Amino acid sequence: MSAIAALPSARIADEAWETAHADVLATLRDLIRIRSVNPVPADAPDGETRAARYLADRLAALGLEPEVVEPVPGRGSVHARLRGDGTGGGPFLLLSHLDVVPAPPERWTHDPFAADIADGYVYGRGAVDMKGMVALEYGVVARLVAEARAAGRDPADDPIPGLRRDVLFTCTADEEAGADVGAKWLAAEHPDWLRAAGAVNECGGVSVTIAGRRLYPIQIAEKGIAPYRIRVRGTWGHGSMPREDNAAVMAARIVGRLAAPTPLQVTPTMTRFLEEAAAALPDGPAAVLLRIAAGDVDGADADRAMDDICDPMYARALRALVRNTLSPDVIQTGVKYNVIPGDAIIEVDCRVLPGTTEPEARALVESLIGPDLLPACTIENLVWGEPVETPASGPLWDILVATLRDHDAEAVPIPAMAPFGTDAKITIPLGTPTFGFSPLRLDPDERFLERFHGIDERVSLEALRFGLPVLYDVVRRFCG
Repeated sequence: MSAIAALPSARIADEAWETAHADVLATLRDLIRIRSVNPVPADAPDGETRAARYLADRLAALGLEPEVVEPVPGRGSVHARLRGDGTGGGPFLLLSHLDVVPAPPERWTHDPFAADIADGYVYGRGAVDMKGMVALEYGVVARLVAEARAAGRDPADDPIPGLRRDVLFTCTADEEAGADVGAKWLAAEHPDWLRAAGAVNECGGVSVTIAGRRLYPIQIAEKGIAPYRIRVRGTWGHGSMPREDNAAVMAARIVGRLAAPTPLQVTPTMTRFLEEAAAALPDGPAAVLLRIAAGDVDGADADRAMDDICDPMYARALRALVRNTLSPDVIQTGVKYNVIPGDAIIEVDCRVLPGTTEPEARALVESLIGPDLLPACTIENLVWGEPVETPASGPLWDILVATLRDHDAEAVPIPAMAPFGTDAKITIPLGTPTFGFSPLRLDPDERFLERFHGIDERVSLEALRFGLPVLYDVVRRFCG
């Protein structure tokens, strides 16, 4: 018997899967059309709650008893529980978030909130980040409920046939802006919605084709978030008489320093990532990755080597994962062309590697500004999100790896770190091992990383078709 035939999903008729895939697509399109934008726009102040209530209505129609909480008007999260027989240990968490970033439509080829289907893709804000995963998780819940009903059980109260653990379905608000009224609030007020023996979340399990090999990075770690606002004090004056303490000029010098690449720091997670990727790649790219993993190259040489062996999209991500990064993204100064500004504001997005504290992140910013300009600056930390890690080991990790391989004979699953933050920053400290695993097998030419927060965000119908049985099998295997 083949590995595929032995999978739980193989026991389900093709016709049932076709119906389930169609339902996942319909769910995703409905969610995209709900403008759950964060920061909350004036013309859609209740988007997250509308998305939460949409899911609650769908879950209630299945016969479950979902709950919606709204700590702030319009900022809703939703939760439901499927019951196992209690013999398998703690629950399994299907985690996701409902909010999306803004989507100015000017450069999109499709309305970002119309959920158009074109050329085998569904387009819209949230298709990737992360309403596609919400729809897949809902699809797994719906499939399990159907099996309970087929066995004559009440899914609201009776154990789902074959489940030894409970399954938690939790979709949060506010992930895109720090989670204060989302996962952080839930961790304080409803920790049972997030505390589990294991969880899957966004940002992993998505195929990456490099040198003809299909890698599937599974997120086990993510960088810390430390944005800073830097106020620069110069001297106001007349533009006809230039001066060195022009705040705009000082800010420009600071921005140049902050934008320079920092030294390489290859963490244990990234060492393992590079080594396991190298084992799957041809000799040339493999040698480059092994040299970086071993610290045999300096930062500039490593960056050039990454550019040589990787698509620029992947090289950019890899460069961000082997160092602390700073991106000056906001500069405000000046009132008129002939007035030398005495004040300027710079906002810099700082992302730091696991093991880095906020004081260390601040010290990095100060060191880059330099002793000559630092006295003119006031530095304010806007948000602190701890870098987090969970071990790439244990029963759930083994199931994630094995299930990908069973569904894709060419899969090379490897542990990875995300350069950005997710709700894992809340669940991992809560004691829930959380893996980025939203399984999608992509066309090798798809610009997936550029879809996050980008224009023409989209996900392929075939990728969703691949992901639903994979996620179902993970749940069945871990909870069975």
